[in-house]
Amino acid sequence: MARKGEKRGRACVVVLGDIGRSPRMQYHALSLARQASLEVDVVAYGGSEPHSAVLEHQSIHIHKMPQWPAFPRGLPSILKPFVLLLKPVVQFIVLLWYLCVKISAPDVFLVQNPPSVPTLVAVKWASWLRQSAFIVDWHNFGYTLLALSLGRSSRFVAIYRWVEWQFGRMADGSLCVTRAMQHELAQNWGIKATVLYDQPPEFFHPASLEEQHKLFFRLDKNLRQPLGVEDCTSTGIGEVVNKDMQETLFTTLVGADIASKPNRPALIVSSTSWTPDEDFGILLEAAVMYDRRVAAILNEDDSKKEEVLWKEMQSGKQYLYPRLLFVITGKGPEKEKYEEKIRRLKLKRVAFRTAWLSAEDYPLLLGSADLGVCLHTSSSGLDLPMKVVDMFGCGLPVCAVSYSCIKELVQVEKNGLLFSSSSELADELLMLFKGFPDACDSLKVLRNGALDMSSSVKWATEWEEHAKGLILEVISGNLD
Repeated sequence: MARKGEKRGRACVVVLGDIGRSPRMQYHALSLARQASLEVDVVAYGGSEPHSAVLEHQSIHIHKMPQWPAFPRGLPSILKPFVLLLKPVVQFIVLLWYLCVKISAPDVFLVQNPPSVPTLVAVKWASWLRQSAFIVDWHNFGYTLLALSLGRSSRFVAIYRWVEWQFGRMADGSLCVTRAMQHELAQNWGIKATVLYDQPPEFFHPASLEEQHKLFFRLDKNLRQPLGVEDCTSTGIGEVVNKDMQETLFTTLVGADIASKPNRPALIVSSTSWTPDEDFGILLEAAVMYDRRVAAILNEDDSKKEEVLWKEMQSGKQYLYPRLLFVITGKGPEKEKYEEKIRRLKLKRVAFRTAWLSAEDYPLLLGSADLGVCLHTSSSGLDLPMKVVDMFGCGLPVCAVSYSCIKELVQVEKNGLLFSSSSELADELLMLFKGFPDACDSLKVLRNGALDMSSSVKWATEWEEHAKGLILEVISGNLD
């Protein structure tokens, strides 16, 4: 701790992206300020609000860079390669200006990778010019993300990988998110990295019934508003939306007590960036399969109208399998495409909502849900989805797409399940929600496992043990 009147050290957290959508770097900023007692400058793009804990901390100073403008719709295709080459040049100049002129000289730069170009180059140059240390936090590999759109054989991908490798090796220290990535960096990149697993901060926790009731009341209009014409959870014709906080879609106020509705839908949350590395089509196909298989199990006649079924559900009738309400959070390029697909679905027992929640409401939604679904597959196969970490922090069990290192996080049949196809996910939904909400034993086992994780390690503990020493050692070495 710095004594009164003593000059505090300084760190700069660098994100060539929306700081509000970069939770790990927000947590780094908080830990650098709280646990390492440093003044912290955050250089990033704006767009989404960071968590209030970051905004309100007196030692954290956010500097928002101007964003590269989107492509004009009428831009001739012959100019697109020129614009693609111009973009990193302009980003490099702007980033270097902020790192070398707009902020005070830091003792250490901590930079998120990817994106690697021009970020690693600009931060390395800034560290030379300002005589600062330079640490890379490896979340993934930038060249593998670029290969999703250009292909692994692209010359641009090869150049990108060389730049990422060359400047990544120049760092004074490295952190990474998995042991698999640590091994890859050591064996094939010549980089020694310390594993810092993502862990949720203290504001991710299971929500109380009171917190759930208030959240669902705030979200009531959005949750009842269908993406299509009408669905199994939308407000019925002539129904008056509750305005006195007596009742929500999931909870009800009885006297002074809040209770969960016995015939409520099961709430399933999936957070996505709506990008090609997350195949949202798997979830849509699984939802259709669940809907059809439940109808077949219950011997429902295809001629039975959805409206009749929905009226029975709203009047309190319970079934062996519940309605499912999927709330999909996040922003990204493929969102509108999938929303249009959802509008065309005709489902009896499944409904979808898309939402962008505040940094304060998102943990509450996870803490109020019954199941999380993760579609992240990883361009490199070496990183772990932070959204699953957040879900476990809220005691929420998870169904996640299976890939090479996911078992470093998801313990099968203890805190979650894995799937490789839409059919497998549909099978898991049927197994977990049979007898919902009271007689679904398999779901309860997974929830208990997730709750055990939520009460164990938190971000501050993990950062103290694995990151603080490295960062302070790098700063000390740079000052010698």
